[in-house]
Amino acid sequence: MIKHNTENGLPIIHVRAAGIDIGSRFHVVAVPTTLAEEPVQTFQAFTADLERMATWLVELGITTVAMESTGVYWIPVYEILETHGLQVILANARDARAVPGRKTDVNDAQWIQRLHACGLLRASFHPEREIAALRSYLRLRERHLDYAAAHIQHMQKALTHMNLQLQHVVSDITGATGMRIIRAIVAGERNATMLAAMRDLRCQSSVETIQRALVGNYQPEHVFALSQALAMYDAYQAQISLCDEQIAQSLQQLSRGKPRPSKALPKPRHRTRQPNALNFDVRTLLYQLVGIDLTQIHGIGPYLALRLVAECGTDLSRWRTAQHFTSWLTLAPGCRISGGKVLSAHTRKTKNRVTAHLRLAAVTIGRTNTALGAFYRRLSARIGKAKAVTATARKIAVLFYNAMRFGMEYQDPGADHYEQQYRERVVKGLHRRAAEFGFTLQAIEGVS
Repeated sequence: MIKHNTENGLPIIHVRAAGIDIGSRFHVVAVPTTLAEEPVQTFQAFTADLERMATWLVELGITTVAMESTGVYWIPVYEILETHGLQVILANARDARAVPGRKTDVNDAQWIQRLHACGLLRASFHPEREIAALRSYLRLRERHLDYAAAHIQHMQKALTHMNLQLQHVVSDITGATGMRIIRAIVAGERNATMLAAMRDLRCQSSVETIQRALVGNYQPEHVFALSQALAMYDAYQAQISLCDEQIAQSLQQLSRGKPRPSKALPKPRHRTRQPNALNFDVRTLLYQLVGIDLTQIHGIGPYLALRLVAECGTDLSRWRTAQHFTSWLTLAPGCRISGGKVLSAHTRKTKNRVTAHLRLAAVTIGRTNTALGAFYRRLSARIGKAKAVTATARKIAVLFYNAMRFGMEYQDPGADHYEQQYRERVVKGLHRRAAEFGFTLQAIEGVS
């Protein structure tokens, strides 16, 4: 029979466990009282102090450390402790919430240490070093895209001030036609005929329409604002290109040493280029990395596939089942039950980036003639669009999990096949209900 050490009636699971209360200027560290004369110490947030803290923990024989995910201040602490060979548990603040009367940095550190020693803290998901670097590059790229979008709005505002209706005659002012015209205006061109002649052949508006839209009031201050916005937009585009290079290098480094897939890369389902797509072949590098083509799953394009891999990693065995994975994404129904009564089944609110992308994919797939599209439309008509989006996003997440974990190759059965299966399921249920009441159902001839 295994006996555990106890402290105040609670079994001690991790004997050599430490707890850290993370702050912006300093960190408070608590260790078991049996290991040090001063079990609670404070360290400044400077790198030298973090190194000293890690050395102190190692000398005491600490093997595992728990901390809360406070802002971004935990990141350097986490990385330095990991390099010293310590197992670091990044706990959700909801799990390590301080009880009333304990709200001081010292008490918080001791409370975290005690919870961790008793095995009451669960580690939040944190990917391995290479995947974390890829994730950082992608998040930085998305931030640059957001900043660039703000300067697109500034360009539109400057054009409106000059009464240039360019945004009404071209679908996107950052497209081929729009950027040629804007750059020409900044360079000093004012002739509407010359500007309209820069129209791309694929533009739907005629030269005459564009020419009428480009007769405006060119005031110097508005042209200056346009030139400033264009310069900032170009600057962010240059930074995005640098991010693309780093992302490509990260994928190549992750794929190094992996066996080449036995099957050739399938043909893409769509040949159109997505807006703000990366400037390299994402599908090929991802196929080399994971060994399957994730873009064959409807709703998952090259960018979303890369985003999922960057956020979740390539080893999804950290989630035991697909249900655990969808629960982590907060796409599974809640389970608040008391006295046998369901109090709430709503999904929790989350800031998980993967969940937001999957919800957007669910909205897009609802307009397609696929099995997932039929599923979305049926639920949308029955329980509303909000719940249909969540349910469809969950299905996409399950398909991604099965593909990454078990190598499942997805083949869409089609909307008609799904509707037929749904009809058979409903009819089977009707037959069962009729039999319970002593009736039998008979099909009407000529009615399908």
